[in-house]
Amino acid sequence: MPYLAIIPVIVSGRAISFDSEIDYADGNNTLEKLLINHIFAAFNTYTSALRFMRKFFGYLLSPVFYLLFGIIITLFHPIQWLCLKLGGYRGHKTCVDMLNLGLLATYYVLGNTIKFVNRQNLPMERPILFVANHQSMYDIPPLIFFLRRHHGKFISKIELTKGIPSISFNLRHGGAANIDRKDPKQSIAEILKLANNMKGKNWSAFIFPEGTRAKTGKIKPFNIGGIATILKKVPNVLVVPIAIRNSWQMVRYGFFPLNTFTRMSWEVLDPIEPQGLHAEEVVALVEARIKEKVEINA
Repeated sequence: MPYLAIIPVIVSGRAISFDSEIDYADGNNTLEKLLINHIFAAFNTYTSALRFMRKFFGYLLSPVFYLLFGIIITLFHPIQWLCLKLGGYRGHKTCVDMLNLGLLATYYVLGNTIKFVNRQNLPMERPILFVANHQSMYDIPPLIFFLRRHHGKFISKIELTKGIPSISFNLRHGGAANIDRKDPKQSIAEILKLANNMKGKNWSAFIFPEGTRAKTGKIKPFNIGGIATILKKVPNVLVVPIAIRNSWQMVRYGFFPLNTFTRMSWEVLDPIEPQGLHAEEVVALVEARIKEKVEINA
């Protein structure tokens, strides 16, 4: 019997078959179970086909993405140098903002979309510590561009300060704290330098307290160290959680192919006033709020 011949209509809990040759007694839910199994099978087939198509387009579009991404960071490398020499900090920062706008545009080559939600009225007169979950390297350009007014600096790995056009130059000259994980003293000194700049220049900072990327989107435990140091050294800092969703999907297959037609989002959550709270309490609050947005609403 063809599958379409046994599609039931559910009326008041009773299965009525379109095939009059089969009689289903009241209370017999065999047909309902069969229908549910077929629905799930069809859904699984559909999602598998959709995943295959997205991966297929990834093979086609990833080279175009990497070509454009590479052109942008290569072109902006000498432009950054020139802006820094002629325009100082402000000239360099404007160049970096435009660089990240260009990098954002490359996401759309893959059919991916960016949604950045910021309903918070964040103050401009005090430094802010933006704390976010970390899913991929593509988390970063939206943070830099959409929160550019707050002069946010990253706490990053020292390995990234060499070998990457534009990005390495910005990390070396843009005020980031570039830490060597194998050298605790150097790491603390870099974070303290950033904290002093936050106090003296009203800069803000971005930190990924998981310490590494969550490759499946599931949030890893937050580390306290860097956050605790900044809270101690910058007493008027405001802590602002940011929930990042689905950027891990862009790199679910690794470097190649990149995934396509992915809806990615960044959401600035309610600020946390850290005064009167221990660092552990602040980190726990941030982690809970981000988890609620990323995992419960996934």
